[in-house]
Order: sequence, then structure tokens, then C-alpha cells
Amino acid sequence: MAAEQTYLMVKPDGVQRGLCGDIISRFEKRGLKIVAMKFTVIKKETAENHYGEHKGKGFYDSLISYITSGPVLAMVLEGDNAVSVCRNMMGKTNPQEAPVGTIRGDFAMVTGMNLIHGSDSPESAKREISLFFRPEELVAYKRTADEWIYE
Repeated sequence: MAAEQTYLMVKPDGVQRGLCGDIISRFEKRGLKIVAMKFTVIKKETAENHYGEHKGKGFYDSLISYITSGPVLAMVLEGDNAVSVCRNMMGKTNPQEAPVGTIRGDFAMVTGMNLIHGSDSPESAKREISLFFRPEELVAYKRTADEWIYE
């Protein structure tokens, strides 16, 4: 197995709606391994750094306000092609275009409240993980179930 790590975040709307357990469960059932997780309220400075590529766009200020408006569940997942697997499981950014069976397709209605963020590339994952977790917070461990998930 060529393990790859990715950053995922259940956004404030997902936390407020009580969907953390359902969302985590989907990733675990798929075979991804949790290597870090924390419940936190994002500071404005961290949010601005995290969403820096959107600065200057019309939705930037409301995005920062939204993501800092309440607690989020930040996590690092690991698995074979974790970034693309998680992106597919999340569904399209606009939930109305996301297929049924994806997180957004099953639980969300509008882009501004689309429940979850996931890294869009291995490079973004490394950057995002470093924004939310110190290296010592990532737990390396052997999961015995992996022999039943990967060849």
C-alpha cells in the first residue's frame, strides 16, 4: 500500500447538524485510516491562510465568516490515493450537482453550506495538514484490518 495522507474538515454546518459521526463512518467503512483528529474553532488568521487562494473573490469574506462561525472537526486520513478517494466520496462542491451516495449529495443543499472540506491535491494536503496539526499530533500505527482492505 502506498499510503497518502489528506486533510478533511467537517465544517460548522456539519457539526451543528450532528453529522460528524455519519461522515467519519463513511470514510472508515471505505477503508481509510484516521491518523489525527481534533475539534476546534478556527481562528480568523488560520482561516485566511487556509483559504488564501480565494482572497479577492466575491465570496471570500463570507467564507471566512462562515468557517470561523463555530466548531469544526479537523482530521487527517490515510490510505491508498486518499486525496482522490475522499474527493469522490465528498461529491461536487455544489451539492445539487453531487451524486446521491456522496456526502454532499446525500446531506447538503447549497454550495455555501456544503458540510465538508477536503484537500484537492497531495500538495494541498501537506500544506493544510501543517496548518491544523503539529507533526507529533499525527499518529503512525499499524492497523491490522489493512490486510483485509489492501492487496
